[in-house]
Amino acid sequence: MSEYTFENPEFKKQYRHTTSHILAQAVKRLYPEFKLAIGPAIEDGFYYDFDTPAPITPEMLEALEAEMKKIVKEKLPLERFELPREEAIKLMEEREEPYKVELINDLPEDAVISFYKQGEFVDLCAGPHMDNTSRIKGNAFKLTSCTGAYWRGDSSKKMLQRVYGTCFMKKDELDAYLQRIEEAKKRDHRRIGKDLGLFMLRDEGPGFPFFLPKGMVLRNTLIDYWRQVHKKYGYVEVSTPMMMNRQLWERSGHWGHYKNNMYTTVIDDVDFAIKPMNCPGGMLVYASEPHSYRDLPLRVGELGLVHRHELSGALHGLFRVRCFTQDDAHIFMTWAQMKDEIKNVVKLFDEVYSVFGLSYQIEVSTMPEDHMGDEKDWDFATETLKAAVEEMGKDYIINEGDGAFYGPKLDFHLADSLGRTWQCGTIQLDMQLPERFELEYTGEDGQKHRPVMIHRVVLGSIERFIGVITEHFAGAFPTWLAPVQVKILPVTDRAAEYADEISAKLDAAGLRPEVDHRKEKIGKKIREATLEKIPYMLVVGDRDMENGTVSVRTRKGEDLGAMTADEFIAKCLAEVAEKTNSLD
Repeated sequence: MSEYTFENPEFKKQYRHTTSHILAQAVKRLYPEFKLAIGPAIEDGFYYDFDTPAPITPEMLEALEAEMKKIVKEKLPLERFELPREEAIKLMEEREEPYKVELINDLPEDAVISFYKQGEFVDLCAGPHMDNTSRIKGNAFKLTSCTGAYWRGDSSKKMLQRVYGTCFMKKDELDAYLQRIEEAKKRDHRRIGKDLGLFMLRDEGPGFPFFLPKGMVLRNTLIDYWRQVHKKYGYVEVSTPMMMNRQLWERSGHWGHYKNNMYTTVIDDVDFAIKPMNCPGGMLVYASEPHSYRDLPLRVGELGLVHRHELSGALHGLFRVRCFTQDDAHIFMTWAQMKDEIKNVVKLFDEVYSVFGLSYQIEVSTMPEDHMGDEKDWDFATETLKAAVEEMGKDYIINEGDGAFYGPKLDFHLADSLGRTWQCGTIQLDMQLPERFELEYTGEDGQKHRPVMIHRVVLGSIERFIGVITEHFAGAFPTWLAPVQVKILPVTDRAAEYADEISAKLDAAGLRPEVDHRKEKIGKKIREATLEKIPYMLVVGDRDMENGTVSVRTRKGEDLGAMTADEFIAKCLAEVAEKTNSLD
């Protein structure tokens, strides 16, 4: 790996951070009344926040891009210098940059206060940066959008204008990225969900999605598969109450640490909360009867509807909602069973993700500074997680210190058809909740022992996963998952009754057909069925009636010719059984 390429994450961050400073310099040249806030590098590029008298328009972004290219050509050196606190504040006050003054005042007393200068432009910054503005390729950056953003992410503070951009070291890399972005826009699950009649989002229930009839078919088919695969891997299913009293949430720790994200109410003068997660209810299920070592491992799944209070600005389609169905499972086991159970969960993940054509990267999150429990237990649990995936021949990366306070975890970052990543699956070890709820089992020695527990989700949430696969497949769901699998298109009125007979036969075989009885030309019917992304179209006319056949077309435009209804049914049922997931 070369030190000076984007394969080096530190160099990429430095390069993109420098580009954000070039943007800020362009802003101050063209719009000197704008005030500077912050401008970091981010995963896909950079942004800079500005306090502006009016919204930034697309035309202004074009002007800023042109000015940035001039700054690149000026080959301005980036020079670092430090100032004592009082002089630093004075400098920013003289430049009328109140947000920078606030940032300096919030720095620790012993902090090094550094600045970077490029030409006439000076910015408060810890760095590092490129040595010269000409290092940034003028034909390989793009300002992509502008949105509102609260200063320091606090909704009680002023709304600023956030300008997003991206940059690369080569123009063809920028072009490829912009092409992916355009493709992603076409695949936006919110647009596809509306066009295909899957779900809707309404102002009457912000963050609370409505699933429409076709969306419910998709959702229920996904849930049916979830139940099928969990039965195969030895899980039982439970359902726990959506609302439980304050005493439970205090015992679990949520009332003290998560209350601001919970919806609460009072019933008979007692505080209650709608569950933000399923775990405490799962603890009560385990504790409801005595257990022996012979019962373990006990794998308990739950499709539990949970509610969390998310800020309105964070809501985004099905990706960030206020209520969602978490496909939870809690596995109670002995310490000796831990490695085998982790492997069993990973095997289940492999099977599920492969069905959808999703690859993944595993991340091991280790003990944070603010943790509970003995470090020896943490070390054993973390090494067991690593050993389990290593023995399965899988790679992983370490996310140091990012485990939950109660245990280390494995996160599964899925890659979709555009190469975007989504964090869905998690295997979280928990040594603390069994302690809080005094869970026990009787060991071979006849003594009481504390089980250890795995929390795990494979889909993450039903809603979010539907959003992910909608974009992954661009709405062209594989046959087994498609809400409507077959559209039957009669060419003439004479063929209408025959179309209904074919539909009834497909329905009896367990398929999901629809008949288009509209008095429209067959070409229009085919075009519209294709836009609806229905896997198969059966065109039926007088000749098909005479021969007892159907003329089969695919949404990709392939003409598969004439088949009998039985032949077509066999073909479809085979695809459903195999869960073929070819991407159109």
